[in-house]
Amino acid sequence: MRRIVIPGGTGAVGQLLAGHFHGCGDQVTVLSRTPVRAPWSVVAWNGEELGEWVKVIDGADVVINLAGRSVDCRYTAAHRREIMDSRVNATRAVGRAIAEVSQPPAVWLNASTATIYRHSLDRAMDEATGELGGGEAGALPTWKFSTDVARAWEAAFFEAQTPRTRKVATRSAIVMIPGVSWLGKLTNLMRWGLGGTEGPGTQFMSWIHQIDFVRAVEFLIGRGDMEGAVNVCSPNPLPNREFLRVLRSAFGVHIAPPLPEWTLRVGSILMRTEAELVLKSRRVIPGRLLAAGFEFAYPDWPAAIRDLAGRGRAAPQDQRQHDAQQHARGQS
Repeated sequence: MRRIVIPGGTGAVGQLLAGHFHGCGDQVTVLSRTPVRAPWSVVAWNGEELGEWVKVIDGADVVINLAGRSVDCRYTAAHRREIMDSRVNATRAVGRAIAEVSQPPAVWLNASTATIYRHSLDRAMDEATGELGGGEAGALPTWKFSTDVARAWEAAFFEAQTPRTRKVATRSAIVMIPGVSWLGKLTNLMRWGLGGTEGPGTQFMSWIHQIDFVRAVEFLIGRGDMEGAVNVCSPNPLPNREFLRVLRSAFGVHIAPPLPEWTLRVGSILMRTEAELVLKSRRVIPGRLLAAGFEFAYPDWPAAIRDLAGRGRAAPQDQRQHDAQQHARGQS
């Protein structure tokens, strides 16, 4: 049994990981600003100051920090501060806690984002040759803000003085989880006859199936030779036009009008989000995972979305049985 601590683990990705580790028999503790009842332990923290929560770090095997305000909002001045501060301050707090305890964790995984790379139509971005974004010609202000957040987030992580703890920054693409987050929002839009090509349609979409995300996290925990930044995404990003065509097909939606950029900008205001979340081209590939021998269960979008669509329609007990079978085959 491992002791796993997940700061900021109440969101969709945190619940996915907590449920996985709990199901494996591990002792899971989630740190949350607003504790709620869960099958695992949930301990209060404010994401900034050290407190009683530090005790759960002492003796833990793994810390996976996911803390950060959602970026699915309007980038007002107040929201920008919250997005930046919630990530940087929480990461610094976790770093101080690990440095303070007598038995620090063997490994600390800290969330980062594939958005750290520049808007890329011309080539894929891996860890070795990828170009960080923000200063490229034609970059929109919101793109620069997103990459500034990612850079500051990683800087706070790597500046932490934790010599006895291996550190990995997981530059994750969108984790595809049925019914929640981005995938849930888009499938709901399709029910209203939307879901057509967004903007030019040439911008790339990076993504990862929920099973492969969990497997990649387990892989990084187990590989003592891997540290630094690691892209956690499918090896096959694809243009928005093709991505949405395959998605519509999986849900039986054959016709959906394209959405010009101006409609996305108007719609994003009504939906209280930012159009940059779908207009920036994220063409990211998992160079280090592939080089280390990680094998994806769902490397291609058509097979991935067929499975995800089935999970969305399955009864909970059927999904649990499916996950157990995947785990038994070494795929989960």
